[in-house]
Amino acid sequence: MPDLDFPTVTQYASPHLIPDFAYDGRPVTDDPRWAESGAPDLATYSRWAGAICGMACLRMALLHRDGEAPNLFQLLDGAIKYGAYKEEEDGRITGMIYAPFVAYVRADYGFDAEVRAVLPVEELLGILDGGSHVIASVHKEIRNPKTTPPGRGGHLVYVTGHDAKGLHLRNPSGHTDRARRAVVPVEQFVGFYAERGVSIG
Repeated sequence: MPDLDFPTVTQYASPHLIPDFAYDGRPVTDDPRWAESGAPDLATYSRWAGAICGMACLRMALLHRDGEAPNLFQLLDGAIKYGAYKEEEDGRITGMIYAPFVAYVRADYGFDAEVRAVLPVEELLGILDGGSHVIASVHKEIRNPKTTPPGRGGHLVYVTGHDAKGLHLRNPSGHTDRARRAVVPVEQFVGFYAERGVSIG
């Protein structure tokens, strides 16, 4: 099920700096392309960039379907209005919350989306075979799938298909081009996978 023409969107405006942000402690405020995200200012960008993997997945879905899409922070504004993200008093960001996100993409973008609170990998494969995609909850270190998984969940990737080699992923925080457009064997994927997500028809 090839998807070589499927768009790739990163949650950070400068994909080449993701290794520095993820592993070298470089502050996100150093991102020279931050304004391309649609953020109103650098402070807002740096506060939210690490939390908007779900908006990057949504933007990929829209680009794939329509050939165009709002920018990340326009999508985020809509998601916040529906309650899919919440900014707590202590500065923590809660989200992406699946049920209000599904309400948002159904109402505003016409997607046949569904919360999948329990989604074993076998069922995920079935959804892909039916022609839909899945925003899946995985550990962020799936960017290095051959390593021992440090946990499951906490990050969202867009699963676009599968074949004999594995699951095809678009990873919004991939630190290399190969990590951003990955094919991960199923047996490696399950170690990072929290068995939940959202299907996008």
